[in-house]
Amino acid sequence: MKKNKIAFIVLCLFCTACKSGKGIVEENIKFADKQFDYAFTCIDKTLASENESRTKNLTNPRSIEKDGSLRMVKSTDWCSGFFPGSLWYMYEYTGNKKWESKAAACSWLIEQEKWNAGTHDMGFKMYPSFGNAYRLTQDEKYKLVLLQSAKTLITRFNPKVGAIRSWDHNPGKWQYPVIIDNMLNLELLFRATQISGDSIYYRIAVSHANKTLNNHFRFDYSSYHVVNYDTITGSVISKETHQGKADESAWARGQAWGLYGFTMAYRFTKDPAYLSQAEHIAHFIFTHPNLPTDLIPYWDFNDPAIPQSPRDVSAACVIASGLYELAGYSPKAKTYKKLADKIMSHLSKYYKAKVGTYQGFLLLHSTGNYPGNDEIDVPISYADYYYLEALLRKDKVEKTRKAL
Repeated sequence: MKKNKIAFIVLCLFCTACKSGKGIVEENIKFADKQFDYAFTCIDKTLASENESRTKNLTNPRSIEKDGSLRMVKSTDWCSGFFPGSLWYMYEYTGNKKWESKAAACSWLIEQEKWNAGTHDMGFKMYPSFGNAYRLTQDEKYKLVLLQSAKTLITRFNPKVGAIRSWDHNPGKWQYPVIIDNMLNLELLFRATQISGDSIYYRIAVSHANKTLNNHFRFDYSSYHVVNYDTITGSVISKETHQGKADESAWARGQAWGLYGFTMAYRFTKDPAYLSQAEHIAHFIFTHPNLPTDLIPYWDFNDPAIPQSPRDVSAACVIASGLYELAGYSPKAKTYKKLADKIMSHLSKYYKAKVGTYQGFLLLHSTGNYPGNDEIDVPISYADYYYLEALLRKDKVEKTRKAL
């Protein structure tokens, strides 16, 4: 009887370790494998069932419409690269050539965006797709697309302002808007310098990061969404929001972009100011009184409707992925990994779709544009992308620790 009890305890400890470690990664990659197979069924059905005028030039899934149908987007959409990026992560973990083939096919659907100078979202589109493609295959054809994308992106840089212009719309409202999201587009530029040897991309990325560091953050290290600049003097005209609750509120995904962005910038530059900024942003997020106990934030930390406000799983995924990388640089590594693990555990247990549902997306309950009443409490492609990235980063962190 005593031996059986000991064996039971050992088994329970093993299962707990498995679920908190490699088990959660393998379990969710297997789930994603099945769910993405279903996603392609949904894609084919959508393209076949709609009239040709509506489906012409559609590329990859983005989210789900209010009627439950699949929302697919053209290559110009800022989310067009996340689905192929997710497939590249599937290939990276599994080594299954099926996913390499599908990832490549979905990436080439948006190749033409390498010439699109009308958007700052070049990094969001081309790095998850062609950036991961080149990283995993070292195929020259992906490198050429990546470099042209970087060349196109830097045409939006204004030396007087010292930053890359975000939006071209609403010229009557903003003279030169720069949004916190733009930090994520810098990875394309840093990587372009690495693979080309041309420092112009690095210099522009650093200038943009420094400008964001100086002007986007409040005393408590929360971030504004939009900073509007004067193109003549380079000075700040206004600080406001576009997708948050209010100009002075902390839009959850904006805080996530900041954490992830400055951690990534530190990876390429080793500038201690960027590391310190990422740590400060993490402190703001995890000490905020409105952060739920499961660490999946409401769409805006200052929404007065909390706790009835919708969550933003996409923000949680970006935060978790950023934390795993931050843990590799910071003395607070154990704290950051523990927080990321908790986020991933709750996402996997309580926010995951069932296989064969929700048009093949992995996670539920993201919030896209709440003020615009669009993509509220739905699956979104970038949540899935950063969720898979976080799983792979978790796996690498734990394999490295075991090897030491």
